Amino acid sequence: MAATLKDGAMHACHCSMCRRWSAGPFLYLAVEPSSLQIAGGEAVGRYRSSAEAERGFCRICGSTMFWRALDGRSADISAQFVDNAGRFPFATEIFMDDKPDNYAFANATEKFAGDELSARKAEAGNG
Repeated sequence: MAATLKDGAMHACHCSMCRRWSAGPFLYLAVEPSSLQIAGGEAVGRYRSSAEAERGFCRICGSTMFWRALDGRSADISAQFVDNAGRFPFATEIFMDDKPDNYAFANATEKFAGDELSARKAEAGNG
């Protein structure tokens, strides 16, 4: 897999779909959607997780690989899928309104509820 990073930071999604998919918050790197190149042929599994997006995983080891909007406006790769994920600063947490109360990150991050995120994307022309 290859892609151009959007901001060089790590983010976390706490939505219920991501938590089921990754067994916890989905830690991801935002990438330029048009730059996302996925190699691996039949080893890469894809499933349409909603009317808006698909998710990718490795059929061999089960690793979470990527999330991609079907309209091509947004794509993210799993931060844990790259070597040395600790080199990326932890910047943002989204869907805080879905986050369970039994965990919290100690890092100082920007935090957005789902509706705040949707409004922010609409203002930026990304959704």
